[in-house]
Amino acid sequence: MKVLVTGAKGLIGQNVMHLLKDKGIPFIGDITNEKAYQSLSKVDAVIHLAAITDTTLKDDNEMIRVNFGGFKNILHYCRKKNIRLVYASSAAVYGCGGKPLSAYASSKFLCEDISRGYSNAVGLRYFNVYGYSEEHKGNSASMIYQLYKQMKAGKRPRIFKYGEQKRDFIYVKDAAEATVNALTKGEGVIDVGTGVATSFNDVVDILNDVMKTDLMPEYIDNPYPFYQDYTCSNNKVGKYSLEEGVWDYESYLH
Repeated sequence: MKVLVTGAKGLIGQNVMHLLKDKGIPFIGDITNEKAYQSLSKVDAVIHLAAITDTTLKDDNEMIRVNFGGFKNILHYCRKKNIRLVYASSAAVYGCGGKPLSAYASSKFLCEDISRGYSNAVGLRYFNVYGYSEEHKGNSASMIYQLYKQMKAGKRPRIFKYGEQKRDFIYVKDAAEATVNALTKGEGVIDVGTGVATSFNDVVDILNDVMKTDLMPEYIDNPYPFYQDYTCSNNKVGKYSLEEGVWDYESYLH
């Protein structure tokens, strides 16, 4: 099976390409440009991961243009070729009471909505993915990475008051494996998480243990009105607990 991968240089994309080995073909081009698909070689499936992932981006129109507009092109291509489509959605679509809280969340909700009529598409609602190859993401990198960097520099980790917010953190190796598995099974929209929510206070404790540090959190105000206080997958995916994932990740970062 030859698989076209968009966003192949991203966090999940690089790990997916590693699993696919010689079966993966990175998409080189602008996903919002319809003509970019005309010269593609024959493939059996598409894994669509390319998107703007910075949830703090202030240009809502650009977020929708790239994430939703680009997805429409991918969906049209897969329908035309009648091939499997695995695409990245996000736990952000859950928002608060089922209402998306940001343009990013809305863009992913729109992608899910428009794909419902294509039975050969499966959307993956990734929860908080962290791990090797996210360093380039800057402020969009995971909280695991952000806190690690601060603590590695000997600084107290900065988290929103009072560290009781919880997230379902999933290691990128598990997220990538779930993505590749979706090429042959699953339908509709699927949660990709561990089914365990961990508070940021506990994350700091885990990092202190792994890094052999003893740094107390510095609590700061939360400036984001669209912030989710709690996320937890309805689906349990993967082999790594948060502790195991952080230990493995630290071996790359060390």
